[in-house]
Amino acid sequence: MSSVAKKKGFGAHVWDYLTTVDHKKIAIMYLVAGTLFFAIAGFEALLMRVQLMIPNNDFISAGLFNELLTMHGTTMLFLAATPLLFAFMNAIVPLQIGARDVAFPFLNSLGFWLFFLGAIFLHLSFFMGGAPDAGWTSYASLSLYSPGHGIDFYVLGLQISGAGTLISGINFLVTIITMRAPGMTFMRMPLFTWTSMVSSALILFAFPPLTVGLFLMLVDRMFGANFFDHTMGGNTIIWEHLFWIFGHPEVYILVLPAFGLFSEIIPVFARKRLFGYSSMVFATILIGFLGFMVWAHHMFTTGLGATANAIFAVATMAIAVPTGMKVFNWIMTIWGGSIKVTVPMLYALGFIPSFVAGGVTGVMQATAPLDYQLHDSYFIVAHFHYVIVGGIVTALFGSAHFYWPIMFNRTLGEKLGVLTFWVFFIGFHLTFFLQHFLGLMGMPRRVFTYMGGQGWDLFNMISTVGAMMMGLGVVLLVINVLLSIKSEPVNRRDYWGDGRSLEWALETPLPFYNFKQTPLVRGYDPYWIEKSEGNKEGMVYAEPVGEIHMPNNSILPLVISIGTFVAAFGALYHPDGVSWSIPVIVIGLGMTVVAMIIRSLKDDHGFHVHVEEIEAIEKDLAAYRATGKKGGNK
Repeated sequence: MSSVAKKKGFGAHVWDYLTTVDHKKIAIMYLVAGTLFFAIAGFEALLMRVQLMIPNNDFISAGLFNELLTMHGTTMLFLAATPLLFAFMNAIVPLQIGARDVAFPFLNSLGFWLFFLGAIFLHLSFFMGGAPDAGWTSYASLSLYSPGHGIDFYVLGLQISGAGTLISGINFLVTIITMRAPGMTFMRMPLFTWTSMVSSALILFAFPPLTVGLFLMLVDRMFGANFFDHTMGGNTIIWEHLFWIFGHPEVYILVLPAFGLFSEIIPVFARKRLFGYSSMVFATILIGFLGFMVWAHHMFTTGLGATANAIFAVATMAIAVPTGMKVFNWIMTIWGGSIKVTVPMLYALGFIPSFVAGGVTGVMQATAPLDYQLHDSYFIVAHFHYVIVGGIVTALFGSAHFYWPIMFNRTLGEKLGVLTFWVFFIGFHLTFFLQHFLGLMGMPRRVFTYMGGQGWDLFNMISTVGAMMMGLGVVLLVINVLLSIKSEPVNRRDYWGDGRSLEWALETPLPFYNFKQTPLVRGYDPYWIEKSEGNKEGMVYAEPVGEIHMPNNSILPLVISIGTFVAAFGALYHPDGVSWSIPVIVIGLGMTVVAMIIRSLKDDHGFHVHVEEIEAIEKDLAAYRATGKKGGNK
């Protein structure tokens, strides 16, 4: 996503990104970091599938398999899917609501750096004595007795990274509530903005229990407390409650923005207004509420009792109702539309049956007696991958193609995109569809090998071939991204020709202030309304051209995050009795506190872009769009 650069040279660009508070550049950083961790987690998955390709395989050891299993799940959910969705939220939500930035640009930067350095800290475990090995849920019954520092890396890394996610969630909640353009009522907001708001609210309520659980785990492991150790009067089930009070909403934190992204893609390529907008909004709210309330269905087998199991079973099944409303509304939007089958639309068409399959098997798990049978089998692995990959990863891939012109003023190749879709989509179903049957045949999850002659060999072989095809699909997407760098710039608004919401009214490349004047929203699908009335600019404005207030860049978010990163190393090695652990903790926390004090005491009122500067920037951008050459206002 382009802004008007003020400096030149590689070093200046690096410094610009290290200090930026611009939501568009932070979106790019989330996209790059999320893609990096997505690739790492995908590679870990491939290693596991190679191990399980044939019976009695010794490609990797049991211990390494446990580490890969743990890091794959942890990375995919916390460090890949979440930041990639934050990338699209950063890139699109402020544009959709007619804002010039998020509510707290400084915190937006801090949220990214905390996430990124927490993720780096967690991955350093591979090189510093061993990665965590108790599964992505890190159940206390396993993690308390895990030797080495793997679990400590998990606890501290997720604590830092989770703080970043919580900060970002609060920021988007405030942004959407307070920074909408005049006329954009709640019932005129695009669905992606709606789902981002509900998802942010879920983050606000779901991450604190995880923070508490991780803190208790930390003091159990490092300071000899016994919150979870049943041999000393603790209770491991407390960890499971705290984890799943976070863990189940986490699925909806991820899947709701994915729903929102498809709710933007489908109307554009069906060339119809989204069917049942109001019901989609209420379904989003209802899914968010119910999604938060049903965590205990993950614990049917822990002996909660018949009454608790029945309540959580019914509540879980109830989620199918608003989810079904969404599916029917997407189908009714497509129904009778003048459909243009582009790459984003292909992903949308592939998403609907794939996610429905994942949802149906989820309802099956809501039946407690059946869950007793299928719990910890490969059926569960198939179910949640149909939800996560079929629902979220397809949304990320489709939205990358959809929003690339806005984010980078370039396009991803259509032919290569179609090839990528089919390779990935076929590979996905080959990988996970047969795992339903492996589970029904009794194959447990988390095993690193198995004996031959149980009827599992062929399905495991096919599943591994499918995983390799998914890996190939990701490689093709990366090639497409690299090729796009050399492609012709778009230099236009409404690349797909049927854009409906405000972000498509802006001409690329975007200026750093987004809108030279705050738009006036006159209804749902505001850009479509303006187009249909012949407004070539695509917007009417709520104000004349005037000074624009923008925030200053700052290095302090990075310094604060580095401080927590450094302090975490001291905390990690303190139980070993090393002499330098306390000084390192003090230095790290000192950096963080000093940076926070500087931020508190230093008056930073941002800067104003004057009318003459705005006109000069707009003139330069217009010249660049016309000639492809940058003007002098850089």
